[in-house]
Amino acid sequence: MKLYLLFLFFLLPLEIFAQQTPYELGDKNQTATYDQAISFYQTLAKTYPQAKLLSYGSTDFGKPLHLLVLSKNKDFDPASIRKSNKRILLINNGIHPGEPEGIDASMMLARDMLKGNHLPDNVVICIIPIYNIGGAHNRSSTSRANQNGPESYGFRGNSKNYDLNRDFIKTDSKNSAAFQQIFNLWQPEVFVDTHTSDGADYQYTMTLIPTQKDKLNPILAAYLTQTMVPALYRDMKKKGIELIPYINSVKETPEAGITGFLESARYSTGYAALHNVIGFMPEAHMLKAFDKRVEATYQLLQTYVELVSRDAVIIGENKRKADEAVAKQKEFPLSWKLNEDAYDSITFKGFAAKYKPSKVSGADRLYYDRNEPYTKTIKYWNKFEPQVTVEKPVAYIIPKAWDRVIELLKLNGVKIKQLANDTQLAVDSYYIADYKTSPRPYEGHYLHSAIQLDTKEQTLQYYQGDYIVYTDQPQNRYIMETLEPQATDSFFTWNFFDSILDQKEYYSSYVFEDTATGLLQNNPDLQRKLDQEKLKNPSLAKDPAAQLNFVYKNSNYYENTHLRYPIARLRNNINIKTN
Repeated sequence: MKLYLLFLFFLLPLEIFAQQTPYELGDKNQTATYDQAISFYQTLAKTYPQAKLLSYGSTDFGKPLHLLVLSKNKDFDPASIRKSNKRILLINNGIHPGEPEGIDASMMLARDMLKGNHLPDNVVICIIPIYNIGGAHNRSSTSRANQNGPESYGFRGNSKNYDLNRDFIKTDSKNSAAFQQIFNLWQPEVFVDTHTSDGADYQYTMTLIPTQKDKLNPILAAYLTQTMVPALYRDMKKKGIELIPYINSVKETPEAGITGFLESARYSTGYAALHNVIGFMPEAHMLKAFDKRVEATYQLLQTYVELVSRDAVIIGENKRKADEAVAKQKEFPLSWKLNEDAYDSITFKGFAAKYKPSKVSGADRLYYDRNEPYTKTIKYWNKFEPQVTVEKPVAYIIPKAWDRVIELLKLNGVKIKQLANDTQLAVDSYYIADYKTSPRPYEGHYLHSAIQLDTKEQTLQYYQGDYIVYTDQPQNRYIMETLEPQATDSFFTWNFFDSILDQKEYYSSYVFEDTATGLLQNNPDLQRKLDQEKLKNPSLAKDPAAQLNFVYKNSNYYENTHLRYPIARLRNNINIKTN
């Protein structure tokens, strides 16, 4: 009997832990640590054959990125799952570990679905337990100054102090590379990235940011706006939790109206949209009690599972059609702007905004009076229109020196070929005519913006092993929005090509004076061009050094690679021998 009791003693903690999370074992104001979360999922995977805990790559913290896969028929091969026509729902947690509701909600959801045998037949659920592992280890109770619990939580920055929700294109972190490996291997149809909001106070516990509808492929956008979002709102309301769009106020308080969130490709849902994946960023309200936020997140994740299962066939068909359409698409928007004349009216449940003297400064300060709830109709601006649109080329030619670009294209499933021989190709080359650079760093970069381009037809020499990327594939949006320099989150924007912005060779004026004289004497067209420019530009006419530089820059002595974007556009669909 003693041996039997001792055996039970050793089993009991494991059984308890397999059934309850740290959140449940406490007073529901605690969130799981990284080690607790991974141990919890390891126990689930050992207990239930329908669960498998996988690991991918590494992260800046030195640990791999984990993925829990829930599959009712125990199929854990993504290729096999796609062939069996099942949908894949990917849930990401802890990208900002100080916003941890999804961490705890996903643990309970996985356990409940396994324990109750509630896994759907037609949906495989993939859960990243905690994405920002380094940030999850950097725990405190103070870094989220406006947040109501939990007792302690992780930090927004990762081990290198990157905000991982700005790193989906530039990929400065190992975390991002591991995530992209998971995303492009499993190829989800629906992606959910759990967050906590900041900002105004109001009555709702959960706000929602869907993929920006106007940026999404029209086939997917129609389903998202007409079916999926209304169903989420309806089903969550039945569960006693009302949803509202993320409160992005146009003025200090929401009564003046709110705007939709324009997520570019640097963000998780913007990145997902490049791959024709419907994305959601649920934002639990930071001022509500932590248990209310976790419960709302749990119910919302459960609703996603139910909805994806219900609409599995149409979701799969929409994704297939969208991929086909993007492969054939001719023009691609690269940046967007809000239409300030178009808005909807929505019902909003808020609290009265009032002002009182600040005990810090004595000036009037804003506060929300929870004793005065209200229901009002407010304006909601959520129509975005293309600002820059570009026609796709036949292909892009990428010299093999730019291996970082090739690496990221491959990571994102882009089909790439290599030239079999040295060859000359007729291409369109971009020259960077003008740009602005931020005066202060943002996420480790000095971003470029307001990029102006000149396009020149050139015949350039390429070499065996250089890369060619044809634009006839479902990954076209990723290709266009990273390789076109004027795109909001292009590789050029993120400083991948800054070496081309430096001039490498110069001249000594006293030596080049004689050379310039000969150039003008032997080239009447150059002389006329200089004379015309001096007439248009009086400051040039008064500046001898500028005139000499003008001659230099319009001669063969000036390096033709200065300011030339190294990735060229193939103009004609010609037969190119590739490997």
